[in-house]
Amino acid sequence: MADHTERSIVVNADADDVMGVIADFTHYPEWVGAAHEVEVLGRDTEGRADRVRFVLDAGVLQDTYVLRYTWDADGTGVSWRLESSDLQRDQRGRYDVVQQVPGSSKVTYSLMVDLLVPMIGQLKRRAEKAITDAALNDLKKRVEG
Repeated sequence: MADHTERSIVVNADADDVMGVIADFTHYPEWVGAAHEVEVLGRDTEGRADRVRFVLDAGVLQDTYVLRYTWDADGTGVSWRLESSDLQRDQRGRYDVVQQVPGSSKVTYSLMVDLLVPMIGQLKRRAEKAITDAALNDLKKRVEG
């Protein structure tokens, strides 16, 4: 990703457990605050979601969008690209999960969002930072809870 935000967090769980929560899209509305509705539209040959529709309601920002996912063969990460959206021109993201020691994993989240409405680069980076921080903290709470 050329111009993106990247954040990391340590989660007290094994990498497989973290990836299991990331891959469980149908339960996102239970722990992702802005995810009002999530629907898996397609699956790859391994049975993993590869097209997912999100209805996002983050107060002033509301969007319905579809992401296309590509899962790493070794099970340590997933990347996505925007397929369609009401408000976004582009979105590219990635989770990488690295087992550190038994019961501890480092999760890195990279995100680039380009809205249809022009936005100053500094504000865009600040918004991406808020999104990545919230996503990682919510993921940590869900996995450890």
